[in-house]
Amino acid sequence: MTVGKLVAAALTPKVFIIDFYNDEGAIWYGIPEFDLLAQNTSVPGLSPRYPDVHCTQDGTICQVVTDEGEINAASSISALVASPAFDLRQTYFLLAGIAGISPELATLASVTFGKFAVQVALQYEIDPSELPANWSATGGFIPQGTSDPNAYPAYIYGTEVFQLNDALRQRAIAFAQNATLADSTTAQAYRALYNSSATFAAGSRPPSIVACDTATSDNWWSGNVLAAEFERTTKLFTAGAGTYCTTQQEDNAVHGALVRGNVAGRVDFSRVISIRTGSDFDRPPPGMSASDNLFNGQSAGYEASIENIYRAGVKVVQGIVNEWNVTFAAGVPTNNYVGDMLGSLGGSPPYGPYAKQVATRFQSTKRRGRTRMR
Repeated sequence: MTVGKLVAAALTPKVFIIDFYNDEGAIWYGIPEFDLLAQNTSVPGLSPRYPDVHCTQDGTICQVVTDEGEINAASSISALVASPAFDLRQTYFLLAGIAGISPELATLASVTFGKFAVQVALQYEIDPSELPANWSATGGFIPQGTSDPNAYPAYIYGTEVFQLNDALRQRAIAFAQNATLADSTTAQAYRALYNSSATFAAGSRPPSIVACDTATSDNWWSGNVLAAEFERTTKLFTAGAGTYCTTQQEDNAVHGALVRGNVAGRVDFSRVISIRTGSDFDRPPPGMSASDNLFNGQSAGYEASIENIYRAGVKVVQGIVNEWNVTFAAGVPTNNYVGDMLGSLGGSPPYGPYAKQVATRFQSTKRRGRTRMR
């Protein structure tokens, strides 16, 4: 990453909100707590549809909208990190977007806080119609470098798993617990379709704050087989530590750009928080097809999930700003590994017996000028 030299008037935000498209971004405008449109800064390299960073007049709180999908998210955050207009070395980043949600763990309009983000589609995939008979429940995904759906991946790109600062996550959850969450009649009606299933009991309840993890894929999918597959992938890639509950298209891309920004001395990856609110269910209720859930259930929790980005998120933003001198200026000490699959920020990623081999092979190949592990 090429970074620009900081300018004398560089803004030093305490919190940077990261949204992914217009509705997520606009929910923060016109709120009583602060005015994000007080000053706008054009940043070269941002999405042509969202070319400006918005900030409060004093620059304490800022927002960027990356545009949707992994490429847009990675490109926009890389441009932001490299911009000399901002000094982000003490900034907290709040990823705040909607997501598909698992009715096994949570429900429409719930607000989830992730410790792990897992790039679940970064695998081999076989056409489901041509799967071996004993693989029928896998959805066709096999970890790279293996021929066994249950084997730990032998080829690592480094973006498969990012782990955030859990002590910071717990503080953010405590702030969000003070929010009164929105709900809607459409969410309630769709939620009721899950009442008859004990497995989906969480999906039938009112929205709440939930600690669980997120899966990143550019594919927008629906169905029990894929949901079970990506639950399995999350467990596998995190050596059993991750608990899948939401699916979205950007988090790993944002984290990848921020980790590289940390390596470049531009940001602190231990200051990253991820919020995802439940817009639609990742699998259908009993008696409904996956296609009906995908095409007819997309908007069931949409309105309330957008609203709860703000209702929960603003409590986190205010908590950080209000307690800046007491707690957050110095940073929240980590109590777990923080970073990517390669140990880019120090330490060894604790993901299965392959973890030490990953670190060793990465260092040896880096010395030889190669970083792809085969």
